[in-house]
Order: sequence, then C-alpha cells, then structure tokens
Amino acid sequence: MNAVVNIVVQGALLGALYGLFALGQSLVFGVMRLTNTAHGDFIVLFAFVLFALTGAHVPLVIAIPVAFVVAFAAGYALQFAILNRVSGRDPLPSLIVTFGLSIVIQNVLQQIFSADPRSLSTGGFEALSVTLPGGIAIGYLPLVTFAVTVALTFVLQWLFGRTPLGRALRATSDDREIVQLMGVSHRRMYALAMGIAFVLIAAAATLYAMRTAVSPSDGPALLLYAFEAVIIGGMGSFWGTFAGGVVLGVAQQAGFAFDPGWGIWFGHVLFLAVLVARPQGLFPKTA
Repeated sequence: MNAVVNIVVQGALLGALYGLFALGQSLVFGVMRLTNTAHGDFIVLFAFVLFALTGAHVPLVIAIPVAFVVAFAAGYALQFAILNRVSGRDPLPSLIVTFGLSIVIQNVLQQIFSADPRSLSTGGFEALSVTLPGGIAIGYLPLVTFAVTVALTFVLQWLFGRTPLGRALRATSDDREIVQLMGVSHRRMYALAMGIAFVLIAAAATLYAMRTAVSPSDGPALLLYAFEAVIIGGMGSFWGTFAGGVVLGVAQQAGFAFDPGWGIWFGHVLFLAVLVARPQGLFPKTA
C-alpha cells in the first residue's frame, strides 16, 4: 500500500512540473490558436539565461526577477513583431516559423554554451526532503514546484475569468474582428498573452533547472510533455492542464516503479490511450 501511495505522491509532484511546462502552451493556444513548436526550446533558453546571469555572479534572488522581466519583454516583442504576421486561420505559417525558431535556439545555445548539461545551484536545497509516515520521502523542491504551479494556475484562472484584461483576451480569442470594432487591438492582446506565457515559461525554466541538469537539446522532450499534459487534461481550462500534467506524472512514476526504463514510455502510452478513447481530454472545459 505504501508503494502505491508513494507512486501517486511522487507522480503528482513530478506532474506539477509538467503542468507548469504546459500552462504557457495552453494559454497561447487558447488565446491565439497558435501551436508553439518552440515552446520547449524557450524553456531551455530561459534556463540558460539564468545560467548566464548566475555565471556573471548575479545572485539567484536577483537573477530570477530579471529573467521574468526579460521573458515578458521577449514574448511581447516576438509576438508583436513576428508571430502576429503569421497568426491566422491557417496554422501552417506559425508552425513553420516556431519550428525554425526551435532549430535556431538549439544551435545558438550549443555554439555559445556547448552541449554540456548544467543546472542551477541552490545551495543544496534540491537535496532536502521530509519523510512522511510510512517512509515516503518528499523533496522540498518538488513541494515548492507543486505550490508554485497551483498558485500560477489559480492566478491564470482568476485573470481570465474575473478581470477586464482576461475578458478582453477571451473576446479576442472568440472573434478578433468584433474586438477591433470595439477599439481593442488584437495584435496588442496577442502580444500581452505571449508576454504572460513567456513569464510562465521562465518560471518553468527556473524550477526545471533547479531540479535537474539542462542541455540545449532538451527542448523537444519538454514540448512533448507540455503537449501531452494539455491533451490529457483537455483544452480550455488551466486546471484541466494542471490535472493533465499530474496524471502524466503519475503514469510515468508507475512505469518507473515497474521498470526504470519504462517510465517515459508509460506516459506516452497513456497519452495515446486518452487521445483514442477521449479526444477532448479527461477534464475538458464544460462552460
């Protein structure tokens, strides 16, 4: 029984990180119907931004807010200057552009930083844990990741459901031509959405780089986890995205318990099973 509880607990903690990977992707697709194939590479990029800042002897407590500001500005500028030109009813142009960005990011990072993996130093915090009754050990960093993901999911749901900005973003998603007639620029709304998504990406990059070593080629794998979490959870709900990440994490943890080489494969099998049996996801938006 303890083994099952341990799988669920550790899987939920791992899945919270996957949910954080997926929140930015869910936001961008929900507002702009844009599938960002460079999403995972942007996570890696901002991890390396943090490596560069801390390597220049900037304290981590200062480097993280700086990275968030840079992320928002970069996301806003990228959408306003480039992606707005290819956003439309046809998804192919945006797929091609973001795929090209993915290749560029990977190669530039390898040229500048080499292919060697590295991680953020947290002074040993990543190794600290608390032991629950039954011998279940829970790391402090995974707990922080879980809490951050829950908090960000709550903030996003509140932002889109209860604020004028959220209503403007949802209206732009529904019909950008009507929104323009109301005096709202859909280009600026899209840029704001991408800026917020990039802040989420920077948060994911921070916690990911604290948890494990990051290399320039990790982006496609992170994109896959994010995409699977969104599909498993169901489109249209940030809480569904979070739940999809948790379900994916539990599936992987069950695979790891069965055989160390089967964890990732179990997650992929679950994703395919959900896609076949329930294409709308396990927790689709109902209203």
